[in-house]
Order: sequence, then structure tokens, then C-alpha cells
Amino acid sequence: MPPLYLLSLPAFLLGLLLGSFLNVCIARIPADQSILHPRSHCPNCHHTISWYDNLPLLSYLLLRARCRHCQARISWQYPAVELATALWFLPLAHRLALLLQSPASGSDLTESFLAIALIQLVSLALLGLFLIPLIVIDWQTHRLPDAFTLTGIATGLFLICTQTIFLLPGQDQIIFASKHLRLSSPGSFAARGNVFLTGTEALIFGRLLAVCAAALLLLIIRWSYRALRHQDGLGLGDVKLLAMIAAFLGLELTLLTLLLGTLLASLYALYLVARRRATAHTRLPFGSFLGAAALASALLGAPLITWYTHLFR
Repeated sequence: MPPLYLLSLPAFLLGLLLGSFLNVCIARIPADQSILHPRSHCPNCHHTISWYDNLPLLSYLLLRARCRHCQARISWQYPAVELATALWFLPLAHRLALLLQSPASGSDLTESFLAIALIQLVSLALLGLFLIPLIVIDWQTHRLPDAFTLTGIATGLFLICTQTIFLLPGQDQIIFASKHLRLSSPGSFAARGNVFLTGTEALIFGRLLAVCAAALLLLIIRWSYRALRHQDGLGLGDVKLLAMIAAFLGLELTLLTLLLGTLLASLYALYLVARRRATAHTRLPFGSFLGAAALASALLGAPLITWYTHLFR
């Protein structure tokens, strides 16, 4: 098992590189521009940025937040997104280090556990890569592009399907023991059986149900608000965003995300009202708060739910 820093440093650098790419997506996808062409350039003078001026975080510091050619100020968003992405990868590196410490017994159970755990780590990494740009885009434009949300839903469901490949026979299956149900034909004296879902069915159907339930919940809220106020209170982008979160995290953590996101948005709204910078009709980037809450839920939600449920035992 290598020391943790041997995993943390590559993870941090990878996060910086991916954060630099996310900045391109944030700038171009809302404007329906290609993320591949042309090369990165200054938005003020349109001069192509040289590779040595495009080093994540480092170039921003060396250039003192100014374009080398026109001296236009570089937005702090660029290093912030790069740093946020790099920091997101650090706890994932720590989880990978703990995973590599698990005993390599070579048994089917151990191999299944390792494979599923690795897929879940990849899932968390991709969730961050979808949510971080969505947080910024919604804050700037009040839009949540389908290129992120719908692609995210498909990606989350694909990863959950991939996990089922590594399930062992009988693993994660759901069994409903019953004293009254028979699986045998009428008049048969065969032993009574159980109604069950296999692990594959339980995992896939459960996640599909989470996606549909999350979307339906926000749609009901949206329709109810429109019926009462005769205006939209939630955008369809928020509906698709919560469905995307459910595709990655499942229903339980998605409900926690909705709770935390609503709380954060409410606190921000109270702050704006107190500063007289908002009214009852001011639009809030609710997707940004949902995205931040989802990142927190992904890392801390499971132990938080466990702690909360233990209070009632």
C-alpha cells in the first residue's frame, strides 16, 4: 500500500487539469459553442493562449490575473473551478487508498466488493465533474444545460448497470418472506416459497425509481406553485438536475440533497432580503444550491443519515 500522498498528489493534479477543461465547458456550452475548436483564447482580445499561459492555477498566479497580451483581467472563476475540482478529487483519493488497504484474499466476494467500490469511486468523480460546472452556469445564467443534466442521468444509470455485472449470485437480492403466498400451482403440495427481486433487478429498478420519483417530486412542486401563483417557481432544468443526482446517489441521498439545497437557498434569500437586494419575485439559482448540497451529500450524507436514524432507536 503506497503512502496516501502518492495518491493525493496525482489526484489533485488530475483535478486541476479537468477543472481547466470544465472552465471551457462553462464558457462555451451555454453559448452553444464547440468545446474543441477553436483553441483557448482571451475573451477580450481573442488572442490564442499559449500552453505556458494555460497551466491550471499556476498561470493565473504568474500572470497576476491579467492577459499577457491585452492586460484584461482574468476572472477568478477560472482558478476557483480548477481548485474546486482538484479538492473534490482529494477525498476520493483517500477512499481509494483505504480500498487498496483491504485484504487481497482472491475470493469472489473480495473481488466483487473491490470492483463495485471502484465503480462507485468513478461515479463520485464523474458526479463532481457534472455538478461543479452546473453550479457555476446556473449562478451566472440561471440555466442548466441538457448537455450536462441529461448526459448525467444517462451516465449515472449506465454506471449502476455496470455495477450489476459484478454482483455475486444472491447478492443484494430482496426477499419478501410470506406465510400466505405460494409460487406453486393451485392444488400443489410443494413447499411455500418467497417473492423476491434479484440483486440486478433491485439495483437497476431501485435507481430508475429514484430518478422518476425525484423528477416527479419537483414537477409536483412546480405545478402546485404555478397553480397558486400563476407563474413558474421552478425551472425544468432543476427537475432534470435532481433526477441526475438521483441517478448517481439514489433516492435517500437525493432527498437529503433536496432538504439541504432548499435550506441553503432559503438562507441566501433571507440574506438578500435583509440587505434589500431581493424581493419576492427575485429569481434564485436553485440549481447551484442543489449542486452544492449534492456534493456534500455524496461525501457526508451516509454517515449523517446513520447518525440521525440512531437518534430514534
